Amino acid sequence: MQVDQRGPLVPLPRLTGEDAAVAAPHPAPSGEPLRIGAKLRATRRAQGLTIDQLAEATALTKGFISRVERDETSPSVASLVTLCQVLSLPVGALFDDPVQRVVPLADAPLINMGGSGAVERLLTPRAESRVQLLRSTLQPGASGGSQLYTINCEVESVHVLRGRVTLRFASESVELAEGDTLTFSGRDPHTWSNPADVESEIMWTIVPAAWSGSA
Repeated sequence: MQVDQRGPLVPLPRLTGEDAAVAAPHPAPSGEPLRIGAKLRATRRAQGLTIDQLAEATALTKGFISRVERDETSPSVASLVTLCQVLSLPVGALFDDPVQRVVPLADAPLINMGGSGAVERLLTPRAESRVQLLRSTLQPGASGGSQLYTINCEVESVHVLRGRVTLRFASESVELAEGDTLTFSGRDPHTWSNPADVESEIMWTIVPAAWSGSA
């Protein structure tokens, strides 16, 4: 699984005028306030953005964004749409409840995370920003490439379902056998390979999600 190393954050464009006037879906009325703060906060953190950077990009105040993320205030439609556009988050994803969504393995979308000799499927909903699970089938000799890479996440974990996999870091290599699990920061430069002469299968867990989008 290989993701290009991210460089410095590029200032995000401010959204004004017609760009910020897209109609948002209206959830059914309820006696309880909508809880969208955690979803917005997780998406912002997954993209490596600070509240300062998001405030600059949206022309909203830091205090307002902080209160929205803590569900202490409700944004207007225009402010909500602006936040979602800057975060590349579909507005409708805020009102979905992904907690109990089942993704059958046969329906899990194939994705390409780079490297060679790997078939990878996304097991969590695309709109889920809190965590991502990927299931990778690795052919003998499969590799994430010779160059070390990073993923913009706090925690990355790899669990070997069958076969073997080697994780290489700047200062060491760790070989995992069936049933083994390795947890580390996705920001530590690393790459992987399948040293076995048979197919291996592994599960990646990424927290928070490295990206999120519409399902």
